[in-house]
Amino acid sequence: MIYPDLDMQIPDELGKVHFVGIGGSGMSGIARMMHAAGVRVSGSDRSANYNTKALAELGVAVSIGHAVENVGDADTLVVTGALWQDNPEYQLALSKGLPVLHRSQALAWLARGTRLVSIAGAHGKTTSTGMVVTGLLGLGADPSFVNGGIIESLGTSSGPGSDDLFVIEADESDKSFLLYDTAIALITNVDPEHLDFYGSRENFMQAFVDFARGASEQVVISADDPGALEVLESLHAQGGALPAIRTFGEAEGADVRLVALDDSGPVAFEVEVRGADGGVERHRAQLAVFGKHNAVNAVGALAVLTGLGFDVAASLRAISEFGGTKRRFEFHAEVGGVRVYDDYAHHPTEVAALLDSARAVVGEGRLIAIHQPHLYSRTSLFHREFAEVLEQGADRTVVLSVDGAREDPVPGVTGALVADDFSDQSRVAYIDDWQRAADYLAEIAEPGDVMVTMSCGTVYQIIPQVVEALHGRFDADGE
Repeated sequence: MIYPDLDMQIPDELGKVHFVGIGGSGMSGIARMMHAAGVRVSGSDRSANYNTKALAELGVAVSIGHAVENVGDADTLVVTGALWQDNPEYQLALSKGLPVLHRSQALAWLARGTRLVSIAGAHGKTTSTGMVVTGLLGLGADPSFVNGGIIESLGTSSGPGSDDLFVIEADESDKSFLLYDTAIALITNVDPEHLDFYGSRENFMQAFVDFARGASEQVVISADDPGALEVLESLHAQGGALPAIRTFGEAEGADVRLVALDDSGPVAFEVEVRGADGGVERHRAQLAVFGKHNAVNAVGALAVLTGLGFDVAASLRAISEFGGTKRRFEFHAEVGGVRVYDDYAHHPTEVAALLDSARAVVGEGRLIAIHQPHLYSRTSLFHREFAEVLEQGADRTVVLSVDGAREDPVPGVTGALVADDFSDQSRVAYIDDWQRAADYLAEIAEPGDVMVTMSCGTVYQIIPQVVEALHGRFDADGE
């Protein structure tokens, strides 16, 4: 794991920039932006994906596999935090004395001199960023943006704009969101995690307090989330000058308040917006996406847009054009009346919200969760919570083996930890072989069921196997 040096002076001129791990959602977006700005860009990744192919089509030199020769004549290296320390390209840059920037520092370089909207939070920040960007574009603005996921309607996770506005998804996992010169901060929620980096819950919470205090214009923050309310309380208790604060959510006193929710289909709601004069405007909104959590995300995005001076009704119309982001309840296939979706949910709170919104899609069928635990540390810490929300929210669950990503295996920490915590063992199966898992899923599936894979790891790659197994089952049955 490579963490950013928050005190490092970022060079004004980067020269030719080489990205190690260029295929990641955040890294690819930054690389695309630098390429658009005229910076010579190259990169490498361990495997090809949608992002590496899209960058290659733009003319970026992308190598598959990591090797010292990939660095070439680069003047600066950009790395992702998930990189192993022994990566040959990283080690070569260190030996040559090349500047090595963490992904967040490269993003800070891109956003220098702009009016920056930074969106942070444990959950919902990718969707909220997509909603703010979609809203701004629909209102006639032309912001630059870098999101952590591809915005479906735009087909990209990043883009250069002509305005001074720059919208980013800001990562709290390694404190890098404190690097940015933020004008408007949106905090979706504050759910303590990444304690392996922060060392304590207190340090994690203080980082959000510092992030909020660092906004030069305004902080938009949840009025419902306990962690966000704790941050608000600390902001006031610690004293000193504060930016303007606007709250959003369902709470009675929220400045932008969600009311009259209808999540029986694509979510609809009404919203009350409190003006500077104390007056309240009430408007109705209809989104194209599902789930109460997306209504909350939309209200947070609305608070940002109206805080920037845009009209309430026009902002809601613009946000309503948001069609989702890739790997956020993304539909993949329907076979024999069984629909298969994929989602990035990888924390118990996210999984609970996903399953809740998926219920609106299921109708009379069953909801089958395909859970890939992500990281040994997270699985060890939250296996009981995962089991609780999966058992409560899904009719059946298949738990796969842990995707350790950047972490080494930990003895005794497997997907079985999650499965064993189910009180009703008839509703869960731990299967560590993907083909057996796909065959089992096809065996238990019935027309009308919805299956959803969930993890920020590689679980989406099982979908072709699941679809093939479903074809084998239903085609053979003549259905």
